[in-house]
Amino acid sequence: MCSVLRIRRDLVDAIVEHARRDHPDEACGVIAGPDDGTDRPERFIPMLNAARSPTFYEFDSADLLRLYREMDANDEVPVVIYHSHTATEAYPSRTDVKLAQEPFAHYVLVSTRDPEEHDFRSYRIVNGVVTEEPVEVVESYMFANTGSDDLPDA
Repeated sequence: MCSVLRIRRDLVDAIVEHARRDHPDEACGVIAGPDDGTDRPERFIPMLNAARSPTFYEFDSADLLRLYREMDANDEVPVVIYHSHTATEAYPSRTDVKLAQEPFAHYVLVSTRDPEEHDFRSYRIVNGVVTEEPVEVVESYMFANTGSDDLPDA
């Protein structure tokens, strides 16, 4: 599965800000999007790292259940699942790969090990196989993919 993560700059900035704010602990969260096959990240949902660890992240099970119920009610899916690495590169660890349960999600990692720079990368993780994908940062999702009569998104 070769794909590209197309994501708005404000969402990238929100992920990086969350990662910097929670440093030295890992930050984690989800960006939900419409369940319509567009693969478009829309709603930024920072989550609490229940592990409160600089080397591991864990979603609180009650928060995660609440999030999935909310996404179901809104006809949304988890388009991006993100977390930070505080001392290593932005590449999935063995634990990250083992925990990856959403085959259609983009797994975004941001490294905050350098206080001046960040490393922002995206992966697909399916059946234990990690595939890095390009990230296209856009200012907005200008046009909906509606065919020959494309209209601007509302």
